[in-house]
Amino acid sequence: MAQKKLHPSVQKFKEFVKNNPKLIQEVRKGNATWQELYEDWYLLGENDKRWETIGAETEPAPSKNTESKGDLMSNIMGVFKKMDQNQIQSHLNNLSQAIGAIQGLLSQFQGTNGTNSAAKPPAGPQHPFTFRKD
Repeated sequence: MAQKKLHPSVQKFKEFVKNNPKLIQEVRKGNATWQELYEDWYLLGENDKRWETIGAETEPAPSKNTESKGDLMSNIMGVFKKMDQNQIQSHLNNLSQAIGAIQGLLSQFQGTNGTNSAAKPPAGPQHPFTFRKD
């Protein structure tokens, strides 16, 4: 297949990316998009300090992932400490009332079906054909 000729600035950006592989990692991690990087490169140029910080930001990230696995419980406990106890209590009360209302509704429906079959005797005689001796 024949490749389309790219704009000269796009070709220069591709060369810039080849010289700075940290940009590829940045996009793969989801920290930036190609569009954002291209616009920054186009506006700021190749010699801007932003390109130096990208390399510095991507290196410590793996150590944070290993630490975050070990600190899962401390993170969860931190979240619970930050919560407002009164707000949690009100949410639990609302949940309890909702469950009670649902239980009441279910018991009404179960009670209606159960009482009808138990309270009323079956319609008609037990044996529809009575046999008598002559």
